Amino acid sequence: MKLIFRYLKPFALSLAACILFLFIQVSSDLGLPKLMSDMVDTGIQAGGIEGGAPTAISDDGMELLKTFAGEQDATVLDAGYALIHAGTDEDTSERYPISATKDIYRLVGDPIKGVGDAYTRAVYALVLSLQNMPEGESANAETAKERTANLELEPLYTMSPLFKERHSASELDAYISSAAEDESMAGSQVAVMFTRLFYEELGVDLKQLQRESIIGTGLKMIGVALLGGFSAIVVGWFSSKIGTSVAMRMRRDIFEKVGRFSSAEYDSFSTASLITRNTNDVQQIQQLIMMGLRLMLLAPIMGIGGVILAIRSSVSMSWIIAVAVISIVGMILVLFSLSVPKFKTLQTLIDKLNLVSRESLSGMMVIRSFGNERYEETRFEQANDNLRQTNRFVQRTMAFMLPAMTLVMNLVMLLIIWVGAKSIAESELQIGNMMAFMQYAMQIIVSFLFLSMMFMMVPRAVASAERIQEVLGTELSVRDPEEPRTLTYNEGITLAFKGVSFSYRDAEKPVLEDVSFTAKPGETTAFIGTTGSGKSTLVSLVPRFHDVTAGQITMNGIEIRSISQNELRESIGYVPQKGMLFSGDIASNVRYGKESADISEVGEALEVAQAKGFVEKLEQGIATPIAQGGTNVSGGQRQRLAIARALIKKAPIYIFDDSFSALDLNTDAALRRALKSFTANATVLVVAQRVSTIKNAEQIIVLDKGHIIGIGTHQELLESCAGYREIAESQLSKEELA
Repeated sequence: MKLIFRYLKPFALSLAACILFLFIQVSSDLGLPKLMSDMVDTGIQAGGIEGGAPTAISDDGMELLKTFAGEQDATVLDAGYALIHAGTDEDTSERYPISATKDIYRLVGDPIKGVGDAYTRAVYALVLSLQNMPEGESANAETAKERTANLELEPLYTMSPLFKERHSASELDAYISSAAEDESMAGSQVAVMFTRLFYEELGVDLKQLQRESIIGTGLKMIGVALLGGFSAIVVGWFSSKIGTSVAMRMRRDIFEKVGRFSSAEYDSFSTASLITRNTNDVQQIQQLIMMGLRLMLLAPIMGIGGVILAIRSSVSMSWIIAVAVISIVGMILVLFSLSVPKFKTLQTLIDKLNLVSRESLSGMMVIRSFGNERYEETRFEQANDNLRQTNRFVQRTMAFMLPAMTLVMNLVMLLIIWVGAKSIAESELQIGNMMAFMQYAMQIIVSFLFLSMMFMMVPRAVASAERIQEVLGTELSVRDPEEPRTLTYNEGITLAFKGVSFSYRDAEKPVLEDVSFTAKPGETTAFIGTTGSGKSTLVSLVPRFHDVTAGQITMNGIEIRSISQNELRESIGYVPQKGMLFSGDIASNVRYGKESADISEVGEALEVAQAKGFVEKLEQGIATPIAQGGTNVSGGQRQRLAIARALIKKAPIYIFDDSFSALDLNTDAALRRALKSFTANATVLVVAQRVSTIKNAEQIIVLDKGHIIGIGTHQELLESCAGYREIAESQLSKEELA
């Protein structure tokens, strides 16, 4: 995970903005259930009347309230309302038409805290008094139950003296105490009912009040939903930007690091594995970042916020949330204990599949020539089936998550409705609060579903990050010096091997041992020997594809390890054994050696490399397309284009690593003649299998099992080196030997 955090560090501001909008999104999502609850409880059930004290009340209504208010509550009501005389306030008359002819009390702008509670206790005590009033004591023939169910203010105002006479101080205090101690929703419901009566008495349009409440809450819900939607879009934009940018930088760094690998580091990773690490592994991390910023951060915020708000909605049903969370966590732990170990093997299996595919495609001609198509198909099928079975196990295990979550969610909804219905019947819960609780419960469960999805991605992404870190953390065996020296070569470069030995990693014995020679400008130094004698390894030490194990290599007296790799390789024109071409055209492949080369330089390089003849015969000339790997040209043509690519550099050193083996003898001879004049001032190193290719070289070095067994010209070696003479006699006639 350290690797992922390191790549996220440059995007700190974008991450902060993403988290900010994520909080806005979650706040919007969590705010909608509360608004929905307000619409149901206040807008629909209460007719748009909010709980607490009414904003205005008639003079008679205030007297009635004070009758059932305790001494302290009466003081609070007096302080919370101000008397407005009839017709003295135009705004009050417009909102409450009866105030034009009667005095009313209006809630002050900054009411004393507790006026709503005082009002609620007073009206609830009034209702308790009515319910306990014996039948027959009222001027009307209505029963106490009927009076409570169909309350009207005028009869209550008429009965006000009776209330004062009927109830002793102690009895009235008992009603007030009962109203204060009742923790159910009954008091709030009674308060809303009396507020509606007081508003109706004042001439307020209750239908308009309800419409305004519903429309106002609805507009708030639309605004919150739009804000949440906009925030979700912004979060998605930031997460996509950060995820793709991190993936781009990671792929770039892997590519650059692999580009600096020496052959020793390449041996530690297969080509298929390096491709997988730079594609599929990076893709896993990109998906983790993109989904993680939206889900990994969203889930805990929504889950914690949902739990808090659900408990606020109904403390009595909070145990349902606990049961749901415990069930989900237990299920997640069981599923992931089964599937997580498999995540770590998936990337290795993808490596294997890529390896088999790459080998089958690269060796298609060999496979066909030996008739092994069935064997390769079986090999691919086995790798493919291993990956399929592992993926299927993981996906089947994870597929169980969604239906299980859905089952838990539906069971929780049923439990909430069952418990909530009983609470509503007992006036302990309102319908809107129960609906809000249901939505919060769903949000909590969904947040755990998001977390489970992230838990499925995190192990695989962590495994991918470890594989990428293996590449980025690989110690390079070939490194630039801290203070590189500058190589000057106005008069060419003298290349010297001084006691050079080299061993591959974990090899039992050296490939080269105590090799010493000097190659001078204007001369050709050739290397010949049996297969495995170390010829190609020797010349690969010059451009530092490997570093020597012992001894040193110098250019004009400067040890090559004290020269930067870029400057060193700029001074070398290298032609490998296999003429590798890149997709593009002939001109782009030749210019690969020198991007700024003009047409004349391209033509000169092609002419010296003996490639101009076949290029001119092509319909499009140097603009002829080249397929990947140069598969649309012959081996000899591919080799000549590779030679032209090296020659166009006009470097002081040229290395031809068995580069003439694909050429016929006539082309070989013509190329060597052309090279003689073109490389007149250059140091030329040639690895060859054919004696005819190197017999005119100024210096021929014969290698055998990593040791030099002969140095000299062709004639000198025929006389002094038995190994060289044996090779020459096996290839040349007696006339050619002379």
